[in-house]
Amino acid sequence: MASYVFAQRTVSPEYDRSLAWAAFLLVAIGLVMVYSASIAIAESSRFTSGNPAYFLVRQSLFLMVALLAALLTFMVPIAFWQKGAPWFFLAGLVLLVLVLIPGVGREVNGARRWLNLVIFNLQPSELMKLAAVIYAADYTVRKHAVMKSFKKGLLPMLGVMLGVSWLLLREPDFGALVVVAVTTFGILFLGGMNGRHFIALVGMLAVGFAALVLSSPYRMQRIFGFMDPWSDAFGKGYQLSHALIAFGRGEWLGVGLGASIEKLHYLPEAHTDFLLAVIAEELGLAGVALVIGLFVWLVLRAFAIGRQAALQERHFAALTAQGIGVWIGFQTLINMGVNTGLLPTKGLTLPLMSFGGSGLLVNCVALAILLRIDWEGRQLAKGITA
Repeated sequence: MASYVFAQRTVSPEYDRSLAWAAFLLVAIGLVMVYSASIAIAESSRFTSGNPAYFLVRQSLFLMVALLAALLTFMVPIAFWQKGAPWFFLAGLVLLVLVLIPGVGREVNGARRWLNLVIFNLQPSELMKLAAVIYAADYTVRKHAVMKSFKKGLLPMLGVMLGVSWLLLREPDFGALVVVAVTTFGILFLGGMNGRHFIALVGMLAVGFAALVLSSPYRMQRIFGFMDPWSDAFGKGYQLSHALIAFGRGEWLGVGLGASIEKLHYLPEAHTDFLLAVIAEELGLAGVALVIGLFVWLVLRAFAIGRQAALQERHFAALTAQGIGVWIGFQTLINMGVNTGLLPTKGLTLPLMSFGGSGLLVNCVALAILLRIDWEGRQLAKGITA
């Protein structure tokens, strides 16, 4: 009888199906568009041996691993993540250190962001995004009684985040730093941080980011290219100008799947950072609106799940769910802002959709945790202890 009850709990269909379908559609659209956006690059690259389906095959393999990891993650109780939060965060820090060691970390285009694991390259900064969410949620719950205090509540986390920031800037990965910082302190705010401290912190972060930009000629060029890409369309404004051309060509319904011109070596990183521009060109405003709608629904469901968990006094689960919503929503916003020229060019992928194994794996695991939080909440509402 006990085994029957356990089996019923494990395979229970009572989960947020709309969230699962939104994620599935984003992944499916992403897989199709990665193939479409990468054909020209794959055919002309010696690295891919001219195989036009090279990136499709790799992304499909990444997706299978990510889905398996998500399935296993869904079966893990949320209490496990709370107990192991400090250790997961420590593991993320160790990986960030390892990637900086010459001969261990893999350098591409001047950035040392990957660990070569023979089968694939692991990007520790992607793992740190999830580790930061879990750790910040656990920290906020443990320090809830002193969260209004700057010295006991905010300062310890601020010190930890300065260390993480230093490691990420050494790679350098400014985009990941922004996402991790915003997500972490967003969780602290949702968990009861003093409002005045939060406003002061936002000001400090703004000044810090501005200083980082002004101190780096490379980042300064990106800012100037963003402000007026057409003044140097073949130089610092090259990426953005071609992304805008792709949006313009797409109009309402697009030029048709596979018919993009900008992906033919005009738009750099078409299958990663600028995948949305290819979607806009081939599927038009309708395709972009569908993608935006799916992401909006995903973020709304994350906050709804978090709110329900809070009502059940499952505070760690609530903050984790909302943190995942902040993380995915903020990264999506940055990527879309970059593609449309509303934000400076930054190397952040579109969650669940862009090419890349580490990002896809971590995104799927995060959504599995979100679905588990919802599942446990539904079980608790029925009087069943998950």
